[in-house]
Amino acid sequence: MNYLTHQLLNAEEINLIKQELSEEILGWEDGKYTAGSHASEVKNNLQLNRKSDISEKLSLLIKKKILNDDLIKSFSLPKHIHGIMFTKSLKGMSYGRHIDNAYMSTGRADLSFTIFLSEKSQYEGGELLIENMTSESKFKLNKGEIIIYPSTYLHSVEEVLKGERIVCVGWIESYVKSIEEREYLFDLDAAARSLLAKHGRSDEIDLIFKSYSNLLRVISD
Repeated sequence: MNYLTHQLLNAEEINLIKQELSEEILGWEDGKYTAGSHASEVKNNLQLNRKSDISEKLSLLIKKKILNDDLIKSFSLPKHIHGIMFTKSLKGMSYGRHIDNAYMSTGRADLSFTIFLSEKSQYEGGELLIENMTSESKFKLNKGEIIIYPSTYLHSVEEVLKGERIVCVGWIESYVKSIEEREYLFDLDAAARSLLAKHGRSDEIDLIFKSYSNLLRVISD
């Protein structure tokens, strides 16, 4: 599995974030300021200043939610969550085809994530398009859902045709750089947890968890 979609935020958390963002008027700035030289040529959106009080407060909430989510931790093996920012796209705005920088001022980007904060019925267009070597997929998730995908993939945000698209984006530096190795570990962990839930602890399951832990030690940074 190269990407993960998952409900991260509950209704109360979404409402809190949306209320805080709606009260911020002066902190929104041109998204080109934080884009790399290539991406800045195709980036057309607004983003909340990362150093604003609201941005720092909400970023801590997002980081805490990710680190407390067992499924996300199993999938991404997060070493460092960084670069979190809140972006807004109005009618006519988009973010053209680009790739995220491997190393940012905040850390290495192994995985990228987008958390959808707007109800998808409240805007038209604005789909996240992710490309891999053989296909491309479009995502427009329900509010509070997160998608995590490899930062090595080309991706874009289609033009917003109507309404307002608000999301939270950020990056994960993983303990395991390789997409394939993370997938092996994720499958192994999922299988072990499923067997444990169905049959309880056993010597065989202990061996699976042992192999998982020792494999992680071998291949992690």
